[in-house]
Amino acid sequence: MKTWFHSWRAAIRIARRDAWRSKGRSALVLAMIALPILGVSALDLTYRSSELSPAERADRMIGAADARFKDPGFAGVPVFQDPVGEMNTPAKDYRDTTWPSGPADVTKTFPAGATVLKDTLGTAKLTTVHGLLSTEIRELKASDPAARGIMPLLEGRYPEKNDEVMATSHFLEASGLTIGSTVSARNFDRPYRIVGAYELPDALETDQVNLLPGAFLDAYAKVAEKAGLTSPGASTTYLVSASGGFTWNMVKELNAKGVVVTSRAVLFDPPDRSEVPLFQKEGWGGFEASAGATAADLAAVGTVVGLAMLEICLLAGPAFAVGARRSRRQLGLVGANGGARSHIRAIVLSGGLVIGVAAAVIGNVLALILTKALQPVLEETMGQRFGAFDIRPLEILAIAAVAVLTGVLAAIVPAVTASRQTVLASLTGRRGVRRSSRVLPLVGLGALLIGGAIALFGSLYSQQFIVVAGGSAIAELGVVAMTPALVGLFGRTGRWLPLSPRLALRDAVRNRGRTAPAVAAVLAAVAGTVAVSTFMASREAQNRADYEAQLPHGTVAAFVQEEGGRDVPAVREALQRYVPVDVRADVERVAVGKPGCQPWDSLPGCGRYEVVVPKANECPLYVSLPGGADPSEKFTPDQRRKLLTDDWRCKSSSSGGMYVSDGGLLVGDAKLLKVLGVDDPATVKALADGKIVSFNRTQVDKNGTIGIKQITDIAAADKASEQGRPAPGKVSSLPAYQVPGDPKTYGVQALMTPATAKAAGLGTAPLGAYASTDRLPDTEARQKLEGELTKLGSNVEMHIEEGFVNENSMILLALAIFAGLVTIGAAGIATGLAQADAEADLKTLAAVGAPPRVRRTLSGFQCGVVAAMGVILGSAAGVLPAMGLRLTEAREQLAFHEKSIAEGWTADLTPPYVPIVIPWETLAGLLVAVPLGAALLAALVTRSRGALARREAT
Repeated sequence: MKTWFHSWRAAIRIARRDAWRSKGRSALVLAMIALPILGVSALDLTYRSSELSPAERADRMIGAADARFKDPGFAGVPVFQDPVGEMNTPAKDYRDTTWPSGPADVTKTFPAGATVLKDTLGTAKLTTVHGLLSTEIRELKASDPAARGIMPLLEGRYPEKNDEVMATSHFLEASGLTIGSTVSARNFDRPYRIVGAYELPDALETDQVNLLPGAFLDAYAKVAEKAGLTSPGASTTYLVSASGGFTWNMVKELNAKGVVVTSRAVLFDPPDRSEVPLFQKEGWGGFEASAGATAADLAAVGTVVGLAMLEICLLAGPAFAVGARRSRRQLGLVGANGGARSHIRAIVLSGGLVIGVAAAVIGNVLALILTKALQPVLEETMGQRFGAFDIRPLEILAIAAVAVLTGVLAAIVPAVTASRQTVLASLTGRRGVRRSSRVLPLVGLGALLIGGAIALFGSLYSQQFIVVAGGSAIAELGVVAMTPALVGLFGRTGRWLPLSPRLALRDAVRNRGRTAPAVAAVLAAVAGTVAVSTFMASREAQNRADYEAQLPHGTVAAFVQEEGGRDVPAVREALQRYVPVDVRADVERVAVGKPGCQPWDSLPGCGRYEVVVPKANECPLYVSLPGGADPSEKFTPDQRRKLLTDDWRCKSSSSGGMYVSDGGLLVGDAKLLKVLGVDDPATVKALADGKIVSFNRTQVDKNGTIGIKQITDIAAADKASEQGRPAPGKVSSLPAYQVPGDPKTYGVQALMTPATAKAAGLGTAPLGAYASTDRLPDTEARQKLEGELTKLGSNVEMHIEEGFVNENSMILLALAIFAGLVTIGAAGIATGLAQADAEADLKTLAAVGAPPRVRRTLSGFQCGVVAAMGVILGSAAGVLPAMGLRLTEAREQLAFHEKSIAEGWTADLTPPYVPIVIPWETLAGLLVAVPLGAALLAALVTRSRGALARREAT
């Protein structure tokens, strides 16, 4: 070993030979390092491959054309847009005036000599094997060269006739149809033959069919209007090809004409942010992360990577110590033949280097192979095709360097420990007396105090979660540094234990060099698990307390708002068939305009209604003012609070529940009252007498009537709303009965019978049904019900009230299993090292007649002791960060609650409930089941009889 090169070459050869000899231990350490590397490399490859180059993005967005022209719907006024064409807004500030709305004539903006391809997109419900499926209808000549790349053909051919379509592969899968099948729309007797299958590379899960321009949408719209339904809306864009393309300056000129443009030239060479007028407009320039946010993200990523490397080092370090201990005679021979301590360190460090390099190579190679092999699965999961399979060599090398660094760091402590042994001790197997460091526990105590102070400051005075998390991480590192001293404290409990566990505990305490890293690894894993579990259990308790039922328990509600409720009878029948119905209450809604209009439709012939709130009943905080001014600004915080708490007009109703219709008005009968739990006989009688039953007293005027305004001029109503004036319309006054008290009606604020609505001249449309049940429908019944509703192809809004449902139980279980596996692994490594140390003692015990089970029992208790110490310390260390985060949340929510009261946003004076809940079940599993399981597993896998050998003299 004359030079550093020769010495390290020899050390690496020795380490490689030792790693090959101890295949099991090497494979264990290699797997611990390679698995995270595999995951990170695969994530990097997936992310980079999913990023599209400008050429790939252009092909998917605009095909082979030079640009796509689109009408943003601002009536042709000048607009600003981003370079991609995804965001846009009028160039003028319309904050205090009417917002522009309407079509623009895009065709007048085409440059002379340009080639134009029309692309129209609409929707329709198409017939399938299973029923109906809401599908996008795209009229585009897909065979045109300008459309190349937008919808790649997978099978068959492009449509060539008006009665031919091709469909996305997802549509064919969902519909049960194949190439050669025929498809049509609901109540549309014109069949179309499927001649091809294609996909949308950026939206693989889209149900879409493609036809030639003019082959479907216009004819379908006429049939829908003839049936009294609203015609499906359609949007048209244009693929434009022109000599020279469209530069950013040309795009801005087209923006001045009210057109949004996605240009190939701009995608290839985007302008600086300073040259984009949209980003200079107030409220549109903050879409890039600030330097502070970027630094915080980098700090968070660095912290996670650092803690992961620490955990791997803590787990792998004892394994390298096992190798160094079993190779001590070899290392002693190196020293006896003139090797220095640096050479001993080099040999042990080379073990980490060899394993790190192997883990880097294997992890990255497996990541490449698996990512490539699973590319179709990843693409289906992400819903988009990759671009090119993008391998970034520098990023892969950086990930590999992390693996190598982790391996070397894990071997540092064993290397230093091995180099400190004398040649005589190494050759004879004597270990001598070693004292643990007195400095490290003091450093750990200081880190614990500093980290705890930072976390406490973050909990009490800061609203930044990163402060609490950072302080908690520093404190946890301090606890890790204090682990040798804490292990020594555990040794004092040995006097109360039986013989075998007392021997195991004494051995662990005397050999803290191998015990402390394993305990620290268990501590770190358990602390993270307990912290997350405590936080999630606390959040679950808060969500349970804040949960507000949408319906009475066990009640099912299903609504259909579209197409005038034409599918409502089928929905009611499905409820009756698959749900254990006790009482079913059919409900309707007030409809204005054509029968097929949906609520809030702005199409010709459609209207809406309003439940008129009398001026005297309006809350002063919420009245409409001319110009859209905020009425609450006239009042001081104390006055707002007083209005919210004392003025009945401003108190929010306790009915809560789900949204049913405008003003909470439904048309139904007394069955609905029974389903909702309203059992007042006077209310039932008033409903039967033709009165409208009110559960909200603000809607009833001084004459005891409720006014319902029918609005037929939508444009005039919208303009009046912008100006703070009442919308024009005909008002029908109905005699009302105000239900006494404030019963829980789950969103229903007024109810009248169909006869009452007809007498008042109000049109109605089927809405859906409520159904109380004898019992909650089981999983099979729900699946059948959902399948039946899916066949209708309608947007059915269904809710089954089953109370609060915890969605985090599986996550807590997964965390507990993860912590258990890490605990068993770390304890097992420490047990293996203990067995290597105690082999001579075990031989002596066997020689003096100790039964064979002693070896197995001692091994089990050694593993259990390490697991128990780590779990106890980790449980204590993990609760504190969760408490700090919850205290920070409590401060944030209390501050928002106080601001809400001061600003007049709420009348609820109850402070937010932010509990801290300890997950005792998870802790019990960690504290009892995990150490016990580790001990039993170690006992089972340990041989009762060791290899026969002579007892070496010492």
